[in-house]
Formats: sequence, C-alpha cells, structure tokens
Amino acid sequence: MSIQPFTIRVADAVLEDLRRRLDAVRWPVSLDAEGWEDGTSLAFMRHLVAYWRESFDWRHQEARLNRLPHHLAVLDGAATHFLHQPGTGPHPMPLVLTHGWPGSFMEMERLLPLLADPGAHGGDPRDAFHVVVPSLPGYGFSPAPLAPGEGSRSIAGRWRALMTSLGYRRFAAQGGDIGAGVAMWLARLFPNELLGIHLNYVPGSFRPPLGAPEPPLTPAEEDFQRRAAAFAAEGGAYAALQATRPQTLGFALTDSPVGLAAWMVEKFRAWSDCDGDLERCIPLDTLLTNICLYWFNDGPAASLRLYKENRLAPLVFPTGERVRVPCGVAVFPRELPMPPRSWVERVFPVSRWETMPAGGHFAALEQPEQLASEIRAFFRPLRDR
Repeated sequence: MSIQPFTIRVADAVLEDLRRRLDAVRWPVSLDAEGWEDGTSLAFMRHLVAYWRESFDWRHQEARLNRLPHHLAVLDGAATHFLHQPGTGPHPMPLVLTHGWPGSFMEMERLLPLLADPGAHGGDPRDAFHVVVPSLPGYGFSPAPLAPGEGSRSIAGRWRALMTSLGYRRFAAQGGDIGAGVAMWLARLFPNELLGIHLNYVPGSFRPPLGAPEPPLTPAEEDFQRRAAAFAAEGGAYAALQATRPQTLGFALTDSPVGLAAWMVEKFRAWSDCDGDLERCIPLDTLLTNICLYWFNDGPAASLRLYKENRLAPLVFPTGERVRVPCGVAVFPRELPMPPRSWVERVFPVSRWETMPAGGHFAALEQPEQLASEIRAFFRPLRDR
C-alpha cells in the first residue's frame, strides 16, 4: 500500500458547471410548498438553492477542509481517501471511524480533535486516540469501485489493510449507519486485531441467529421487529430503491445537483434531532459542503450501490456463531428504529449500552461532545488488552 498526502482542489470548470445547473433548475409542482409530507419541501429547496447560488462559497469550505490531515492510500490499484490525526497523550489507541449515507468524512470534523487530543478539550490525555477517518468507496474523495462486490464486508478488509499499513497492528472501530456495519464486520472477520467496537446505530442488515436452539424472541425484540417493519413501510422506499435499482436513480442524482440535494436533505431533516427545523441542527454551509462532496466525486450512483452490495452480502449470523470482541452502543433519542440490547447480545458481548440525552442519526455531526465522551468511556477499560 502506498500512502501520500492529499489536497482537495476542485477544478474551476467543475464549479462553473455546478453554477450553470443551479441556474437552470426546473422546479416541480407541489400541492403544499411548505410541507414535507410528500417528501422534501419545495419552499425549503428554493431557500437552499438561493443560498447555494448567492452565499455559499465552496473555495472557503475547501480551504477549511484542507486544514484537516488528508491522505490517499492505494492498494491493488484501488484508492481510499482518509484523514489521519495522531493522538496526543501517553498511549493513544488506534481508532478507525466510519461514516454512512448520506454523510461523509466531514461528519467527523468536530469529533476528531475531541478524540485525538482530549486533554486540550477538557478531557483526560490518557483517553487519546490515533484517529483514522476513511471515506467509503465512492464517497468523499474515494473513487468509485470499478467492479461489483464492494460492500461493508470487503470494506472491512480494506480498513484492516489501511490500519496495518499505518502501523496499527491492533485497533478499535466505531461507526454509525453503514459505518456500524463495517465495524461489526471488522469484529467478525478480524477478532484478533480488534480491541473493541463502538456503535451509535445497529444496521438493519444485522441479523442475529433466531429460532431453535436460540432463545425465543423477547417482547422487546418483537416490538423492535414491528417498529422496524413500520419504518420500512413508511420511510424505507429510499433504501429499497438504492438496494435494488441504484443505477436508475443514479441518472437523476448525477445530472441534477438540486435533485441530489433534495434526495439527501429529506433524510437529514427526518433523521436528525431538529424538531422539523433542519437549520437549527445543521447549518446550510455544513449541509451544502456535504452535498458538494457527493457532487464532486465520480457521481452519486456509486454511493447508492453500496446499499445493493450490502443487500447481497448481509450481516447475517448462523445458529451458534458468536463474536468475542467487546461491543458498546450509544442510543440517541431521534435515531432510526434501534433494537434492544438483547438483540445485539445474541452475537456480540455488549459491555456498555447507554441512552443519550439528545441527538439523532448523525451523532458525530449533531452531538460530537456527547459521542466523544461516550467513545472514551467505552474504550477506557479496553486500553490494556
């Protein structure tokens, strides 16, 4: 694996093309311009696009992002973009943080210094981490895969190779959304190298062994299955489409930045702890910078396809299989349907399960201080393993 420093530099021609497309937007008809019942609000999108055209400054955001420690790793011809912040403390623990969809590496921007240098942010230097934040294949500045089969399982192998190349023989993993699945695959496939995993989401692709001789479902587990089914029926169309026909959707999202933004914004509003006021939780500059990271990559279709790869290779465990790597879970109140602790304990040894006071699906973006404190607390007793 070769590793080189990386600097973000979006070509002027790409920015000009984006400007032309924003100027040529064709707005849909809406029965309720202010409402969100049918999907993303027309009024909000008009507001967002006006800000995008008139006030948003990509070059300013680019310069800010370039203050982060960017690198590009190439293994067997496949490139991975990542941040790498060495820790400040007596014995920092190596930690790989993985984002999901519709997020990116920039979700971890405020979390990164809290973990790498806790002593400078009111914490204990003994809780420091060497922090690695890769961009999933086809996300951020990681190029799109050129062949099928790049799901969370194979990404776990890629992350293991990256961490090994950085000199981290044993390391920890943390993630939410798709990143949680990658962390669980890491623990499953490489138990001798994982010190522990911490999750702020339990992905729907995770299926513990059920049926005899396993214990029967508890009332809480049955309730979770009902809640998950209700969510899939009411709000899961995006996942069904991305997991079955990502290419079809990819044409629209690759051709229209406004279409891409509408597809993503609806999820940021629905899944964050914003009480319907997205800007109160996630500023427009942050939202648009994240959207631009998708637009400036090889095209959003690759990010969608990861759902299909994970459907084809789900995180399903057969009867009797158990993972011995310690697991911790932080449950944020506005998260998507989460299972009870017993559901995860059917496979993983859960040593910490905490209910957080605020936050939603984008925990690192919404509540970085809370998440950092919880990550430190979970891994603290595992540092001497």
